[in-house]
Amino acid sequence: MIKTLPLLALVAALTACGRAGEPAASAALEIDRGTTCELDGMLLADYPGPKAQIHYEGAAAPEFFCDTVELFSTLLKPEQVRRVRIAYVQDMGRADWEHPQGHWIDAKTGFYVLGSKRHGSMGPTIASFAQEADATAFVGQHGGRLLRYAEIRPEMVDLSGGAQHDQRM
Repeated sequence: MIKTLPLLALVAALTACGRAGEPAASAALEIDRGTTCELDGMLLADYPGPKAQIHYEGAAAPEFFCDTVELFSTLLKPEQVRRVRIAYVQDMGRADWEHPQGHWIDAKTGFYVLGSKRHGSMGPTIASFAQEADATAFVGQHGGRLLRYAEIRPEMVDLSGGAQHDQRM
């Protein structure tokens, strides 16, 4: 019995690693034909380029974005006060640009290409990648510059170039 106590203490310590009462990180959810963008109601499946989702603390479902520019615009706004549990973007090194499905990665771990010739649902986009080598190859083929998550600034995300130049967002 005495030998099991250290093992039980270790198991208890490992299961309590997170903050008390805080749920584990949410898994990325897949988009379907009816998934709409939080900002403008566009159907995500109808448009090319990387998509994104934010899981907020206390929210039952994530908010989806039809473009990474919309995600960064939301996250980098000074008025953003909701606590983000996790944000996901698609790894465009693995996902099909024209019909992206799956391949979700934690946005904070990604590599990003700003200013490429490739457009997403809202026009110019920020391409997202899990691997730096994939992002570098994308720059070689489509132009742009490579950035990490922390290097993206509010002035780099412009929502004025939307699919129909939608100024109502």
